[in-house]
Amino acid sequence: MLIQCTKKLLDQLGVKPVSGVEGDPLFSWHANLLVINRRKTLVLVNDATRYVVVLYGLKGKDFNKIDELIVQGIRESLLLEGIKEEVIEKYLMHSEGFTFTKTKDRKHVARMNRACESVHFFSEYIEPETIFNNKLSNKVSRLLVGEGKSYVHPYEEMYKYLEEFAGQPIFGSKAVQLKVTLKLENQSVWRRIVVPLNRSFPQLHEILQTAFGWSDSHLHEFRFYEDEKQSTDPGSDFGLRPSPMLTLVCTNEAFDYPRGYEMKLETGVLLSEYLPAHQKLTYTYDLGDDWEHQIEVEKIVEEYVAPYPVCLAGEGNTPPEDVGGSYGYEEFLSILSNPDHPDFEHMLRWGRSQGYQEFDLEQINRNLKQE
Repeated sequence: MLIQCTKKLLDQLGVKPVSGVEGDPLFSWHANLLVINRRKTLVLVNDATRYVVVLYGLKGKDFNKIDELIVQGIRESLLLEGIKEEVIEKYLMHSEGFTFTKTKDRKHVARMNRACESVHFFSEYIEPETIFNNKLSNKVSRLLVGEGKSYVHPYEEMYKYLEEFAGQPIFGSKAVQLKVTLKLENQSVWRRIVVPLNRSFPQLHEILQTAFGWSDSHLHEFRFYEDEKQSTDPGSDFGLRPSPMLTLVCTNEAFDYPRGYEMKLETGVLLSEYLPAHQKLTYTYDLGDDWEHQIEVEKIVEEYVAPYPVCLAGEGNTPPEDVGGSYGYEEFLSILSNPDHPDFEHMLRWGRSQGYQEFDLEQINRNLKQE
């Protein structure tokens, strides 16, 4: 693997660059060292596809094994794309052996610099608990890039090049079909989605945000319960609701408020670790308005060939953000149902500003292709 480094990175690595080396663009990466939030960050940009991999929070000792970290970073990013493990391993085996050299030319440096600007811009996606920032890598690799009239999405280019390299389809993994129902007393709002099991719970959160049209402006959590068969709550489709056996939380601050049962940070936790072993769970978004979604595993898809989730069906409009929970939503709908209400025009404009819109299956699936 050819790593073409900026002077800053070469100085950090303490290596003398090899000169006069040309590599296959698919196995060649330009690399730069940034400082984000006072932590050293390595940004890798593939020469052929412009696919981006980000390693965050590197310490001095990490640079002594940077080749291992780069390989693992690429592996984890491609795994989260849903690419077959055997394809990834074939790519990495073909890339064995590292050569560090200077940056190639102005064009590649300009591409790398734009990628670095995007990494800075989307730094809110950084997961500080891990070096391998696949969420940020994923986000930047989905930006439209190019020169002149030629523009591409780097992740799609990486798919195309890897399929040509492997000589076979690069996708094919188990997936789970979920029915996700927003718990409302008087409205029916649900989505049926298929999600690859190699996705993480933070990714499932993003998928649900897209499927329901939320804006990801609030905290969330996933809860698993011990007994899913008995019922003491007639208003629940899930049966017995004792204390949860486990809650996956999205921020370390949640641990400041212990709840008497196991809590775990969701970062890096794959769906396959808990599904389909657990057939039902809940997803709560906005711990103020408390939008609870009941998630039911309907079936396992043994060979799912799409690189993205898909929404098969659904019903109902998602409440606007910050409407005030179920009671506020009922008030909102009541006003919108009466054009003569003095607050009708105001509420109509406010709802649109909060993203309130009709359920649109085609639009949801267009957006899910980016997940």
